[in-house]
Amino acid sequence: MRHIKIAPLKIYGLLAFGLLLAAVQPQDVVAQEPASVDLPILFDTRERIARPDLSGIVRLRFLTTVDFPPFNFIDQTGKLAGFHVDLVREICRELALTEKCQIQAVTFPELEKALIDGNGEAVAAGVAVTAELRKRFVFSRPFMRLPARFAVAKKTPPAGATAAALDGKRVGVVAASAHEAMLKAFFPRVQAEAFADRAALLASLKGGKVEAVFGDGMQLAFWMSGSESAGCCRLFDGPYLSERFLGEGLTIMFRKEDATITGAIDHALLALSRSGRLQEIYLRYFPVNLYGG
Repeated sequence: MRHIKIAPLKIYGLLAFGLLLAAVQPQDVVAQEPASVDLPILFDTRERIARPDLSGIVRLRFLTTVDFPPFNFIDQTGKLAGFHVDLVREICRELALTEKCQIQAVTFPELEKALIDGNGEAVAAGVAVTAELRKRFVFSRPFMRLPARFAVAKKTPPAGATAAALDGKRVGVVAASAHEAMLKAFFPRVQAEAFADRAALLASLKGGKVEAVFGDGMQLAFWMSGSESAGCCRLFDGPYLSERFLGEGLTIMFRKEDATITGAIDHALLALSRSGRLQEIYLRYFPVNLYGG
């Protein structure tokens, strides 16, 4: 099987979902804002998504959680913050609905029921898009995809700039994970070495027991930017996307009867992507370019 790489769009100034990512606190991350970001192209530059008539919208309530940093969390002042929160604010501003927009946090298991019961009109919380959920809900266009990445030790980098340099090398991966299946399918010539959990995987890379690891790009980026890694490692090659293994990406979920709201959100996401505001939000919360070197 040929591996798939993202077609990048250079911007200056942008799981199994739902994989709930490890709780990396923003204060634990060393500030390291990238100067530019390579983004996957999620919207065709020639595409047009009409803005529906929103005059009948009385209020637009978004439901989220507080345990999915850097997407949703409680900040040091006790306020709800994160990528999703800032995205919701920009969507409401784009649709001229700021005065009608609200965002409320519930626990992850409560999201579906809260939406069905009419306690909100949309869910922005990293819910995995599945065939079963599509029978009951509709989803916006993806606004972000989290890539798989390799990470290598800085002291002993591969003798090459692409994944081909890892052929025959030991590459760590979490056992029974989507990334293990993806690694074996895309890179059959590496020696996949499975570890029981993420902590053991990262320790093996830091300790030089494997030549590289393969996993969620965001988790790897936050680990490398935090104190635990001691600056040992860097991302290598990629990024790699696969809907089969990693899902469709981050979306917003709605009730099926709310077609007008769904269309409005897609219109807003296209506008935010085209104007660069989506990328600006990305730069606030991600310490390393997930899509570049």
